[in-house]
Parts: sequence; C-alpha cells; structure tokens
Amino acid sequence: MAAAAGAEGARTGTGSSSSTSTSTGSPTVCLIVLGMAGSGKTTFVQRLTGHLHIKGCPPYLINLDPAVHEIPVPANIDIRDTVNYKEVMKQYGLGPNGGIVTALNLFATRFDQVMKFIEKRQQDCRYVLIDTPGQIEVFTWSASGTIITEALASTFATVIVYVMDTSRSTSPVTFMSNMLYACSILYKTRLPFIVVMNKVDIVSHTFAVEWMTDFESFQDALNQETSFASNLTRSMSLVLDEFYSTLRVVGVSAVEGTGMDDFLQQVAEAVVEYDLEYRPYYLKMKQHLADKEVRNREEQLERLRRDMGDIAMDSDHQSPAADREDVVEAGPSGLILSRGAGDELQEEVDSDTDDLDHQKAEEQSEEPAFHRYLQQRRHGNQLAMKE
Repeated sequence: MAAAAGAEGARTGTGSSSSTSTSTGSPTVCLIVLGMAGSGKTTFVQRLTGHLHIKGCPPYLINLDPAVHEIPVPANIDIRDTVNYKEVMKQYGLGPNGGIVTALNLFATRFDQVMKFIEKRQQDCRYVLIDTPGQIEVFTWSASGTIITEALASTFATVIVYVMDTSRSTSPVTFMSNMLYACSILYKTRLPFIVVMNKVDIVSHTFAVEWMTDFESFQDALNQETSFASNLTRSMSLVLDEFYSTLRVVGVSAVEGTGMDDFLQQVAEAVVEYDLEYRPYYLKMKQHLADKEVRNREEQLERLRRDMGDIAMDSDHQSPAADREDVVEAGPSGLILSRGAGDELQEEVDSDTDDLDHQKAEEQSEEPAFHRYLQQRRHGNQLAMKE
C-alpha cells in the first residue's frame, strides 16, 4: 500500500504540470482505444465523445473496424468508406479475421492522407479518438497496426487506452490474462498507457486496484483457485509487480458516464510523459529515417555521376574548345544542367531564323546531288552512243 501511495503521489506531482505541458506541447492528442472483444470499446468511445462535446471540445473520430455494421456516433473518417470488407473477403477468399487484416492493410497504404486530414483539423480538435476492431490481435500484432501507430506517434502526442471488462475479471486468472496482454501491448507500442476498467456500474474496480497494489491480497485470492493456471498466475504476479507500479488505472462506466473526468486527467498526465520520454525517441526515429532517405538519394546521384562520367570519357567527337566551355565543377550532373541551359539559349537565339536556316541547308545539299545526277546521265548517254 505504501508503494501505491508513493505512485499516486508521483502522479499527482506530474498532474500539476500537465496544463503547462499541454500549452507548450502538441495541441492534438491521439487516443488509440484497444481492448478485448466485448469489453465496451465502442461504447466507451461514444460516451467519451458525448462528454467532450458537453465540455465544448468535440473530438475527431476515426473508425478502423471494417466489419462493424453501424457505429453509435458519426465518424469523421470511416474505414468502411474506403474499403469494402465483404468484397475483400470475396475477392481474396478470406475468412472474417483475414478480411479485417487485409482491409486494414489496404487502408494503411493511404494513411498518409488521414494524417493530412488530422493536421488540417488539429487547431479545432484537441482529441483524436481511434476506435479499433473488436479482435484486438488484428490491430495490435499486424503490420498495419504498427504503421498506423508509429505514424500517429511520430507527429502527435499518442496514448494507448486499454479497455478492460471489469465484470469478467473478478477471477485472478482472468485478471492476470488481461494484465499480461496489457503489458505486452505496452512494451510493443512504447507509448503512454492507460488501463480503463470499464463497467464499474456492474462491479467496482476496487478489487483490481487492491490486487495490483497489494501482493498478499492477490495471493490470498489465488489460494482459492485450484486450477493448473493458478500456479502460472502466481509466478507471473511477481514479474508484473514493476509493471503495476507505473501503470495508470481508472474506473469508468461507459453506460452511466462516470469516471470520464478522471480519465481525462490521466490523459493529461500521459501527455506529459509522452513529451518528456517518448517524443524524443520518435523524433530521433523520424530523423533517422530522413537521414537514411538523404543517404539513398546521395548514393543514387553518385551512381548517376559515375555513369555520366563514363559516357563523357567515351565520347571523343567533342572539340577541345567545346570541352573547355562545358567543363563544370559540379561534375556530370552539372554537365547535364549546362547542356540544358545551352540548348535553351540556342533555341532562343535561332528560333526566329530556324525556317531560313533549314531552307538554306536543303538548297546547299540539293545542288551537289543535282550535279551528280547530270554527270550520271551524260555518262550513260555516251555509253549508249558508242554501242
């Protein structure tokens, strides 16, 4: 309990600086909502959207579930408007999960356009809510999920929201399964993480908070379990003790709307953590990719210079005077520019006399040809007379 009090005190300390960080950091916060099937992700997004509208801060909503029949709130960007889930299944011969994965992959190829839409609205919308598919593994462990998450995190303050069904986690084994999954997502995404214990209107989340902060209490609950999984759970509880100490937890009810203000406070603290710890990492990764692209361009230009240099060495028809005029210190790439500039200049000088020059050249070439024709006819006539 003392560790819990210390962690709570640390969170309170960071919360005092959240307002200043918000004003100096990124104006937009992206909330990626994940969770097991049936945990209430979409209902939570609906309630949070309504709560933000009441506070005069309407969010920007993105739906990434291509298989959902309808969503309770209108989305600004809906994957169903871009990818037809049933057509994907029919065209590629896939099942439901394979169709969702393929639809997400197709949508991820155009996610740069989504980023442009968010950037245009970032001055008007403080929060961007991303509702993910019901099958959590489809987004979490797919290439498209990684692309979307890294694209958002490299530009905006991004927070992972893990929605957990409290009513189905009263068993220590089930609770540990949820925590293990949350831990794996945290270390995979490397982003600020908030566990939202939903459905507290059915079962209060105080038992889960006690299990996370009091090791003995969780062990007492495990002693009542006689299954084989309880032994594994007992061992894993020791491993997750450090994970619990830095985890943000909030209890909410998506049906009644309780706990939404506490959730927004946790988001503000997570944004501070992102600015201090995660933003430098993503900025470094973004700079690394930019440097790599610059190196690739330089290598391509160097290969082009070598190729053009070989061509220049092989061409011997150019006069020394022309060589002296076309020498450029920048190498073959400069030679290309000088040739282009020279051609444009020559076109400007000769453009008015092109027709005359061509006519004179044709007359000069026709005159000797006509003389040769007359000589051949005379020679032919002389031979005919002799015969």
